[in-house]
Amino acid sequence: MTLQIDLKGKRALVSGVSSGIGGGVARMLAQAGCAVAGCGLDPADSPEVRDLIDTVENGGGRMLYSALDLTKAGEVDRWVETAAQALGGIDIVVSNAGRNVFEGVESCREEAWDECLNLNLASHWRLARLTYPYLKRSKSGIIIVMSSNHAFYTLPGCFPYNVAKAGLVAMVQSLAIEWGPDIRAVGIAPGFIETAAGQAWFNTFPDPAAELARTKASHPVNKIGSVEEIGAMCAFLASDWGQFISGTTLLIDGGRSALMQDRVFDG
Repeated sequence: MTLQIDLKGKRALVSGVSSGIGGGVARMLAQAGCAVAGCGLDPADSPEVRDLIDTVENGGGRMLYSALDLTKAGEVDRWVETAAQALGGIDIVVSNAGRNVFEGVESCREEAWDECLNLNLASHWRLARLTYPYLKRSKSGIIIVMSSNHAFYTLPGCFPYNVAKAGLVAMVQSLAIEWGPDIRAVGIAPGFIETAAGQAWFNTFPDPAAELARTKASHPVNKIGSVEEIGAMCAFLASDWGQFISGTTLLIDGGRSALMQDRVFDG
């Protein structure tokens, strides 16, 4: 076999494509030859969405987009059905949509808990159930669920986001063992990824460039990740080369989790 990622003829659904990691996933799947139907909260005529569609189509790919709220079941039902009809089926699902909800164990409000668990956990389960018949029909279907490094290690004040992301790790295991062998389920747990939201966070510091450099230096690889790297991993997992990977969540964090702490205690 020749080592190349070829997804020609494959059809993918990707949620949360209007910004960040989702956009990178959509672009990389399209580069590999996959037809992509994406969704997001932003309207179709927003600059971010137009840029994504133009990038894919100028590269010879096919990109469909729908604006919808994944926490509203009726909207998701219609999107999956419409996208499946337009694409002629579904082979790949990348359940990516989510949002940071950072509070604290004691201070977390009930409404924040409900909002976080609904979007960051339950919506992934709902999308999996809705796409199950199409993935099963594909015979080589895969669902990739976007978790987070917070599922494995976290920081003070990042509750209940870390709880939801840890739940996705368990969900991937259940999907893999109950839906295999026709459908594979794999989780991806990104660490610090370069996005517009991340840059907005750096901009809250007096010296954004210095904080970015400090963050990069806290990773053994001396960099933070890119959305294209996450998208390329999705393309690999969906390809023939990823067929033996299922039921696990891959931590992609530049080695950050290998550090016990930032400085050695010298006593």
